[in-house]
Amino acid sequence: MSKLFQAFLSGVFFTFFIDFFFFLGLMLNYIDHYEINIYYNALFADHQNIFVFLFGVILLGYLTIYAKGTKLKLTLFSFIFILSMLPLIPNIGKSIGKMMFLKENVTLKDSRFTYNGNILYNGRENITFYDKGIKKTILLDKKDLKWNIYHPLQRV
Repeated sequence: MSKLFQAFLSGVFFTFFIDFFFFLGLMLNYIDHYEINIYYNALFADHQNIFVFLFGVILLGYLTIYAKGTKLKLTLFSFIFILSMLPLIPNIGKSIGKMMFLKENVTLKDSRFTYNGNILYNGRENITFYDKGIKKTILLDKKDLKWNIYHPLQRV
């Protein structure tokens, strides 16, 4: 039981470490590039995929405690850490950020205006939106929007 607990804790530690650098790259190369006002911890918490995280915990915990062969462990850990640091490269981080956050050609409405453009980031309370009509990035409050137009972010 002790080895199982050690594997779990080491898997959590290494997975958080990998996630930190992945989201740091997104923060530096996508969020800061578009000047989106969001705190790093909210970005990290809101976009954490529990299934990917648990897979990382199990894989890295197993590799740390149970896997035989130092060369195999070193090779796999090095490969995974290099992959997690790829978003720190500006073009790659921006591309991954676009895949995760950017929603193109969306129409949103509030009580007074209709907005056509791209959603740069869908936050907890606000949407950072690039309006193609005025060619400007604006911040829209989610509770003011009317969700009667179909778009990818419609929630009930």
